[in-house]
Amino acid sequence: MPQIIFFAIAVGGIWFLYRRFVRDARRLAEKSRRAETERRTGAMGTLVKDPKTGEYRVKREDD
Repeated sequence: MPQIIFFAIAVGGIWFLYRRFVRDARRLAEKSRRAETERRTGAMGTLVKDPKTGEYRVKREDD
């Protein structure tokens, strides 16, 4: 019985780490794509419109 519990915990931990790795890889790929597009077009950043105020601002990394 303890082996089954250990195996279940190990599989859950591996699954969690895999999902985290995939999420980080996608985020990095998107960041790289954005940077390549900005470099190619000569842009200084990406503007996004704030839905509350209607003003445009430069998109931050954590958005």
